[in-house]
Amino acid sequence: MPGSTTALVLAGKRDGLTDPLALEAGVSHKCLVPVAGQPMIVHVVDALAASERVGEIRVAIEDPQVLEGLPQLRGLLRTGRLVPIGARHNLVDSVLAASESAAFPLFITTADNVLLTPDAIAEMLDGCRAQGADAAVAFTRRESVLAAHPEGQRKFYRFAEDGYSNCNSYWLKDRTALAAAETFRSGGQFVKHPIRIVHAFGLLNLLRFRFGIGTLAATFQRFSRRFRMSIVPVILSDGAVAIDVDNSRSRGIAAELLARRAAMVQAAE
Repeated sequence: MPGSTTALVLAGKRDGLTDPLALEAGVSHKCLVPVAGQPMIVHVVDALAASERVGEIRVAIEDPQVLEGLPQLRGLLRTGRLVPIGARHNLVDSVLAASESAAFPLFITTADNVLLTPDAIAEMLDGCRAQGADAAVAFTRRESVLAAHPEGQRKFYRFAEDGYSNCNSYWLKDRTALAAAETFRSGGQFVKHPIRIVHAFGLLNLLRFRFGIGTLAATFQRFSRRFRMSIVPVILSDGAVAIDVDNSRSRGIAAELLARRAAMVQAAE
């Protein structure tokens, strides 16, 4: 039986525009770009569907027919476990729309997170529970990412004790935790647009974030005080989960790692 956590996959077009990688691949949405022979969204939904901890899977996308056109997803659509939700113009409004009538807790990820695994999902959910979190963000250590692939990620968040990469995975305990989603209203790409941290977290937190002052845990304690809820980082052991598909380089790396996983499964059978 599927678990009680609802999953949300963000698969809409950012700002309504076609992603450059989608244009390169000749498809309408980035989530349809093939990686290792499958559209990206299929890899992500497969990982969620294989998790015993995940129940309903919601996909925020402008046009539900995009999902209906994928034979790999028709079984989940038919049973009602996979539910298309109309995407909005920004991330937070998509999260708010998709969370209506959804059962909490809510696990949120993106359609380009093709290296997500059921084990990583379980590790995230266990970490949230262990820390008594209201909301959580998944990270992995720099050394874990480089161990997965030396070119897998080129930008890391620097903190006093280590470098980290975001794993494009988030968790909200209940509806009151939706206030934390306001952080991402303007896009959430903090490495590329640090001014967004000023609006979301304040100038002092921006300076600490940019210059690696303090630990990751201490930084999230400050975030928790600002939002008046417990927001925690969960450190995942699999560095590959931080390698999302943003361009041709990362698409090739993801395909390489997926092929490696498939070979390991075949060898074990």
